[in-house]
Amino acid sequence: MKKQIVIASIVAACAVLAGAYLLGSGNAAPASTFVLLDGSQKQTTDLKGRVTLVNFWATSCVTCVAEMPKVIATYEKYKGQGYGTMAVAMSYDPPSYVVNYVQTRKLPFDVAIDNTGAVAKAWGEVGITPTSYLVNKRGEIVKRYVGEPNFTELHQLIEKLLQET
Repeated sequence: MKKQIVIASIVAACAVLAGAYLLGSGNAAPASTFVLLDGSQKQTTDLKGRVTLVNFWATSCVTCVAEMPKVIATYEKYKGQGYGTMAVAMSYDPPSYVVNYVQTRKLPFDVAIDNTGAVAKAWGEVGITPTSYLVNKRGEIVKRYVGEPNFTELHQLIEKLLQET
């Protein structure tokens, strides 16, 4: 009986922490290594000092493809103000498809391929695309979007975060 209580307590604590992570703001973005298409790497710590949209997507995802012009327009609108985008292609997306998509659509921001799935796992077991996280200048996750964000609301939040020091 004591063992069951301990296990139940651990499960409850994990559920509370997971809920706080998914619903709360001010949680540090998880430590990750983003492997970009050119083979270079960026770390989560490299996002600090900028407001960044980390967008998990796939070339086979209809919603991802439909939202990408809006993601590009958002990047273009705010890039000169300290805003960035990190597009993370899912592990099941063939790298050649990702490269072709990026080249033909001329994506203007960093694109990483999550070959092992480690980045998606670190960011909360991302399984549904698109899933995006808005990260503030301090490297904290402010908002999580599953599916296409309301871009009007996203822009308002970006503008607010860009004003923070």
